[in-house]
Amino acid sequence: MKIAILVKRFTLSGGKERYVVELVKSLCRLGHQVDVFACEAEQRLLDGIGFFCVPNRMTFSSVLNTISFVKETTKMLEGHDYDIVHSHERNYTQQILTLHSFSYYEGLKKYSLLRKIDQKYLSLRSQLYLWLERRQMKTPWLVSVSTAISKDVKENYHRSGNIVEIPPGVDLSVFDEKSVHARRHQARREKNIHENELVVLFVGSAFQRKGLDRLIPAITEGMRLIIVGKGDHISKFSKMIQAHPCRRQITLEGITDNVIKYYALADVVVLPSRSEAFGMSILEGMSCGLPVIVSHNSGVADLIRHGENGFLMTKPSDLSGLLDLMRSSETRRKIGRCARKTAEKHSWSSVGTAHEGLYKKILSKRDSNA
Repeated sequence: MKIAILVKRFTLSGGKERYVVELVKSLCRLGHQVDVFACEAEQRLLDGIGFFCVPNRMTFSSVLNTISFVKETTKMLEGHDYDIVHSHERNYTQQILTLHSFSYYEGLKKYSLLRKIDQKYLSLRSQLYLWLERRQMKTPWLVSVSTAISKDVKENYHRSGNIVEIPPGVDLSVFDEKSVHARRHQARREKNIHENELVVLFVGSAFQRKGLDRLIPAITEGMRLIIVGKGDHISKFSKMIQAHPCRRQITLEGITDNVIKYYALADVVVLPSRSEAFGMSILEGMSCGLPVIVSHNSGVADLIRHGENGFLMTKPSDLSGLLDLMRSSETRRKIGRCARKTAEKHSWSSVGTAHEGLYKKILSKRDSNA
């Protein structure tokens, strides 16, 4: 099968980008020919993969840059004979589009009435985004990364047909509970963490949306909060930490190339997001055999059975009680074992296989209609 994958960045810089890289690797292992059309790519990721560099124009405007990407890739695809053209960007010329985030229309609902009117009817940028989104939702096949995204599409665009849910996967060999546990003592010693301290791990960018301000107040004596990632509103969160009675127990680590060492020292992974299409750090934590706590409206919540393989918080005040439950090492081990079993069903290989099945289904329908 000859497949074209469209994405602006073929890198490991974010959740969407990692999804695409792992998908392409899985499809190649399954024996398919894959070409990537992207504005930039990490050279080390291109082994065995065809790469076409898309001109990166109109960078002064995100929406115009997106429209430019659509125009450039459409032009570049002319003359190529692909069985499948699959985009991971806002696009309207492909056969398949993967939705990695909530719709722009859904985001407008969070504004006040006056701001909503301004953004929806008076902002040229919003008008362009909504025009682009209406067109992309007419793509013959949609892939959503969670039930939450599928629900968004149904509610805001009245689309429920030809939508397939394929959530992100996890590298089970890297995020492995046995190897992570073997590194625990050394990882905690390097950070001067006492064995009896409960280490709470938060991994992610966009601190405000991911609810870091909900987590910080829940940290009490006997806990350590490790924050990994590049966030927004840094000044706000730094002040919040400094004002906290347990400020010496909270650490901002920034971005790292070695996130696994933080899972090694952690006792529980928490992501109390206000809005989350999925939440890959939660699946990574589960794969490491760690208990997790996540907002009930996050995409990854589809995988959580409350009290069995993790915990769902319905409101910020739930956090304190759930963290207190995590003080029990026996509870952590029990939940962590079940979490790992769940993660084992969501390898990146299974993500590739699910896509292969979808591609075959599409080609079969196309052949039968020919």
